[in-house]
Amino acid sequence: MTLSLGVDTGGTYTDAVLVRDEKTVVASAKSLTTRHDLAEGIGLAVAEVLDTADVARSEITLASLSTTLATNALIEGQGERVALVLVGFGAKDLERHGLSDAMAGDPVLFLEGGHDHTGGQAKPLDETGLRSWLAGIGKDVSGFAVAAQFATRNPEHEQRVSEIIREVTGKAISASHHLSAKLNGPKRAITAVLNARLVGIINRLITRAQTRLGELGVHAPLMVVRGDGALISAEMALERPIETILSGPAASIVGARWMTGQTDALVSDIGGTTTDVALLRDGRPAIDPNGAQVGPFRTMVEAVAMRTTGLGGDSEVHFVTRGLQSGLELGPKRIVPVSLIATEAPKIVHETLVRQLRSDVSDVLHGRFLKAVDGPARSGLAARETALLDRIGEGVKPLDLTLKNRIEHSVLARLVGRGLVQVSGVTPSDASHVLGLNTAWDQVAAEMALDLFRKQVAGGGQVLAGSATDLAQMIVDQLTHQTGIALLEAAFAEEGDRFEQAPAELARHTLMQKGLAGHRGLVRVETGLNLPVVGLGASAQTYYPQVGKLLGCEMEVPEHAGVANAIGAVVGRVTIRHSGTVTCPSSGCFRVHLGGAPQDFADVDKALSHLEDTLRGTAQQAAETSGAEGIRVNAMRDIRTAEIEGNDVFIEAEITVEASGRPRIAV
Repeated sequence: MTLSLGVDTGGTYTDAVLVRDEKTVVASAKSLTTRHDLAEGIGLAVAEVLDTADVARSEITLASLSTTLATNALIEGQGERVALVLVGFGAKDLERHGLSDAMAGDPVLFLEGGHDHTGGQAKPLDETGLRSWLAGIGKDVSGFAVAAQFATRNPEHEQRVSEIIREVTGKAISASHHLSAKLNGPKRAITAVLNARLVGIINRLITRAQTRLGELGVHAPLMVVRGDGALISAEMALERPIETILSGPAASIVGARWMTGQTDALVSDIGGTTTDVALLRDGRPAIDPNGAQVGPFRTMVEAVAMRTTGLGGDSEVHFVTRGLQSGLELGPKRIVPVSLIATEAPKIVHETLVRQLRSDVSDVLHGRFLKAVDGPARSGLAARETALLDRIGEGVKPLDLTLKNRIEHSVLARLVGRGLVQVSGVTPSDASHVLGLNTAWDQVAAEMALDLFRKQVAGGGQVLAGSATDLAQMIVDQLTHQTGIALLEAAFAEEGDRFEQAPAELARHTLMQKGLAGHRGLVRVETGLNLPVVGLGASAQTYYPQVGKLLGCEMEVPEHAGVANAIGAVVGRVTIRHSGTVTCPSSGCFRVHLGGAPQDFADVDKALSHLEDTLRGTAQQAAETSGAEGIRVNAMRDIRTAEIEGNDVFIEAEITVEASGRPRIAV
């Protein structure tokens, strides 16, 4: 008999679930995610689920955590200020793969050094230049990312740069060769940058979670869900937080398979911030061969092939005009629903909304509020940013009485991007309160906020909606439409028969949309999804039945859809993958590239055997360190040869070793 505790900390809710013998859900609970101190929400959810199940804390043999925080932080452009050291690269490389956008104005150093494709040194490392630069920048950033040219063929310069940074600053370092064994320096650099940005966010989550669980009497080892759905130790997640991107969605797919038994379906998980869609085929989610993509960033992190859209229950509602026409768009950023923030500061929110409703002037700042967030580092703030943050102070503030001029709009955007301030406004969650689909928060505040929003005037002079109820239905209909688009895009992306247009174009194509509406003219058009959809998330039961009708497909929302992530966190396996390469820089020389200096062999079979044996050992050890037992190790060889004058000539080989086992149960 085993009892496992699964916890998922999302952008809006923190979920907890108890599963016995990996077969039965004993109890589940929800609590609002407390961003100022994540442990509060974790503690509330775990305490409730333990009380509901009426079990002894000592019975719990495994605790596991999945989270959407890393994904949401990247989607919302949040994260701490970091510096990037590029060794052997030039300014042009900064523009590749969105690396310049990822830096968002944070400091970058181009440093002499790097290696060539064989692992030989291209130029000596400029240690003097590095030390000089660090002396002026070290105090202004929370951490560093390091990427050197061909570091996966020889990481010596990345290792030396990391040593110097640690010596001079003592700050956290993300070295690209630790995160991926693949070529493509700029892409490895962006992975290292995002990893560095997430260190503080994930560190606060895991350390506080461990502390709070201990206070509640849960002393089982803590595991964390990785982006491919596998489990890793909390210690490994602290070193490589980037591997937790898509952790929550990956856990939800594992949970969906466990709850429904579906083997071939689209799994769509709606949270507060994002909608995550993945294809379940033959009972297993596919791994994205190009690396996980979240928002605009393509990383080198192995993760479930997931399409993540900035669309959720707490997505910001935008009023858009096109000529004389007007309408709505949702997302991609999350804001705090007015109905939720009103539960924290009812007097301020209600009085503000009443004042604004009595105003003769419609203002885009009406119905919006601000709240400072404790926790994130405030280093590197400009004077205007510090001044605005001080003015916001503690508690909830009306936006229209806080900003003094237009310049402060961009200042506020930077504070929100750093995770220092939260904005509140109209969201689908508020619409669901107005329609009576949700009663968890302040319905009166939601009605007043939507009443303000509906009065915005389009180019033709008409107001957006006749009543708050009408606007609420428009918002829910827009959510249904955008969810349908997200599902169609995912289906077209995985479709075996390729089409000429991109999935985004096909999903929005006139014929596609006419077919969904059942067009009957001289031409009959019928379109829809040809496989089931499993709907997950706290609000899935509210929104997804209508999505199923729109797409003409089976929509299954399982009993525990609202805690699928937490369930997936405790029914997964520990899986570690290590890979390495053998190249042939010259005739009769076979070079093995691992984590240190390259090693040369005169015989290709000996080179391959050495690489595989080493990888098997390191993967087995890493799996054991991550808390696995009953480990199985498999190796896959990808050997590339070329035919030259009738003979097969070795070009390159990549070996990947996978060690997988069940999480070790505490005794």
